[in-house]
Amino acid sequence: MWKYALLVPFSLVLGLGSVLAGGDEEARIAAVTRPTEDFTAAEQYESRPAGAATLMRAPTIDAFSEPSANMSFDRELNFSVGNGIFRKMWVSSPASTASSDGLGPLFNARACQSCHLKDGRGHPPAPGDGAGGSMLVRISVPPETEAERAALASHRLLSIPEPTYGGQFQDLSIQGHSGEGRLVIEYEEFPVELSDGEIVHLRRPTYSFEDLAYGTMHPEVMLSARVAPPMIGLGLLEAVDETDILAHADPEDSDGDGISGRPNRVWDVEAGEVALGRFGWKAGEPSIRQQAAHAFSGDMGLSTRIAPAAFGDCTIAQPACRAAIDGVQPQYGEVEVPDEMFDLVVFYSRNLAVPMRRDIDDAQVLAGKELFYEVGCIGCHVPKYVTRRDETHPEQSFQLIWPYTDMLLHDMGEGLADHRPDGVATGREWRTPPLWGIGLTETVNGHTFFLHDGRARNLLEAILWHGGEARAARDRVVAMDANERRALLAFLNSL
Repeated sequence: MWKYALLVPFSLVLGLGSVLAGGDEEARIAAVTRPTEDFTAAEQYESRPAGAATLMRAPTIDAFSEPSANMSFDRELNFSVGNGIFRKMWVSSPASTASSDGLGPLFNARACQSCHLKDGRGHPPAPGDGAGGSMLVRISVPPETEAERAALASHRLLSIPEPTYGGQFQDLSIQGHSGEGRLVIEYEEFPVELSDGEIVHLRRPTYSFEDLAYGTMHPEVMLSARVAPPMIGLGLLEAVDETDILAHADPEDSDGDGISGRPNRVWDVEAGEVALGRFGWKAGEPSIRQQAAHAFSGDMGLSTRIAPAAFGDCTIAQPACRAAIDGVQPQYGEVEVPDEMFDLVVFYSRNLAVPMRRDIDDAQVLAGKELFYEVGCIGCHVPKYVTRRDETHPEQSFQLIWPYTDMLLHDMGEGLADHRPDGVATGREWRTPPLWGIGLTETVNGHTFFLHDGRARNLLEAILWHGGEARAARDRVVAMDANERRALLAFLNSL
């Protein structure tokens, strides 16, 4: 099959030459990615969740900001320049700063790093914060016309934008314009009792808008609050062959295990066809390139060849916004983020390294790993893959990786529902997020807020919010004794 065609030497693969030597390659890959049944010791290569690309240094606050460890010296310059563009603050037009203007007119952040703090996980705004910080809110309305229904059915649109405020609520603006308003978050706490009598308090968020600057919203507006996810390992997830992802899909739950993951199908702008969604909280983006382009547009109001509107998400109901001076400079092309600059950001995003595992031989971590497998977490958080060979992206080529995700959509129950469809994804479905690096969130980002909107204040709260297809696994965690729960959390923190 083409996906494992011989394109790069085995020397690029840490140790896989011996593991996969001899016999049929497909069968050997199936053997090495099969979930383990032996929890007496760590598995071979388990300390390297990203294969040869793994960052093999003691983690620091910069643990999510390093390049793929197997990157050649001549490509490190591209990574560094891409990092500079990812971090730089954009300004409004006109400006004397060449190729750094075009911000807005409406926006959520001035730099990619403003949301992806240290390339890691965002968080909801603290009480009293004036803006959404590293959280954004997607908004949409139900389809009302045949044309809108047809666009959704063809996958050319993920959702129908709110007529006045567009597809994303933007609370900031350049001078002379008004931000769209203010996000208000209110939390209601409620207790959950564990089997040993321990009480855990979960907090349920309610979202609303105040000080709307452009009039009332559609009466049936739907919203979905989301914090920025970590950037590490994106290129490796993109390098997982589609057939390996679809092999875990079971939309009709034909095996009767209660888990029925299914793929999101989205429009690939550059390919001009429907493709598998891989990225975003609901798998709404097919590639790193398209995800980056839509972030430039929606988050900062910056145009790229994939999303060429210089006014970003401004709607026809916001004419002054659409008429504002843009940052297009003909000497750099017909967009505000020139192709070369955009490509460097994509290269940087593709090559942010996954840090090494810690304490993989610790007895408590091994016990927690066994519990993670036994309670059924790997039904969605699939441990391992071997990426396809690819000479154009050598850092990601033919690596044994451990992301703990299936990149599929799962019904997570009413508790986590945002009641907002996104492509094929229903209001109750979410893509399984990868778990690699999750134990370093506090080290890198200084907090432990998890789930799509940061409502969980630690990993145990995140587990207890699991419902729907994950309800059975969640209930098994509730039934654990304190030592078992500590072991499970020790395993997750080792990732």
